[in-house]
Amino acid sequence: MKVITICGSLKFEADIRYWAEKLTLQGNCVLSIIYPTSADLDIYTPEQRKSFAEAHKKRIDLSDAIFVVNKNGYVGSSTKNEIEYAKANGKEIIFLEG
Repeated sequence: MKVITICGSLKFEADIRYWAEKLTLQGNCVLSIIYPTSADLDIYTPEQRKSFAEAHKKRIDLSDAIFVVNKNGYVGSSTKNEIEYAKANGKEIIFLEG
């Protein structure tokens, strides 16, 4: 069983949930993004935002691979950082598109 962390923009929530389910049903252990309870990310303090980011890096640390939901080729700055982090730590990078 491969452990895979899903990475991608929060705006792709439906796609990320779809792929989390699909990858799980293919026999993988999937770690996914935590969706904030508020759509307004500005309500979170810088420390809270950092906590979200650090927790996601820890998920990557625990994983064999990351699955990047790059719908229509879009990869935001946070996802780019996660890809670089995964590469630097020897993780397999799997892209939804291309």
